[in-house]
Amino acid sequence: MFGLIPKEEKFFKMFQDMGVIITEGAQQLKVMLDDYVDPLASQRQIKDTEHKGDNQTHLIIKTLNKTFITPLDREDIYSLASKLDDIIDLIDASAQRFVMYNVEKPTPEAQQLAFIILKCCQTVERALKHLGGKFEDINDCCVEINALENEADRVCREAISRLFDEEKDPINLIKWKEIYETLEKATDKCEDAANILESVVVKNA
Repeated sequence: MFGLIPKEEKFFKMFQDMGVIITEGAQQLKVMLDDYVDPLASQRQIKDTEHKGDNQTHLIIKTLNKTFITPLDREDIYSLASKLDDIIDLIDASAQRFVMYNVEKPTPEAQQLAFIILKCCQTVERALKHLGGKFEDINDCCVEINALENEADRVCREAISRLFDEEKDPINLIKWKEIYETLEKATDKCEDAANILESVVVKNA
């Protein structure tokens, strides 16, 4: 049972553990697309990591509901937990689409997006490690996440533009457009998490 009066590191540690999980999922996605040998096995591995993320999110929310005094605003704790869960959910959704659509080989753009997702998740993890420390150190991570999201958006736009220019099969066009957009949405969720962290910094400055 968690006590009513929290030790601040309890929540901070749980968020840091969640950061490790999303980075693990992102690393698995990158390996899946870089070494596209057994996508089904890779997707199952990512699904296992997504389940770990679900469990960690439930733990954070359960602890929040049992805690009277929290080190951060309750709304920020809940929102941050939800956005971090969204990240690993979209990593899993991206992997699922490669299996569901029987993709024979990932494109260079998909591999590039997976790399950006990994960089985003690593930066989110690094930002979470600053919770409970110097909050202002989080700002640099948030700026980096924003830049990475912009890069992912650019890669996605150019990939879809090239798809409409070159792809003659409408089914393949629909498949790849959805894959690109799902990959890019994972970086959007990283930016959403960064926005919440920036809000935490402002409130605790």
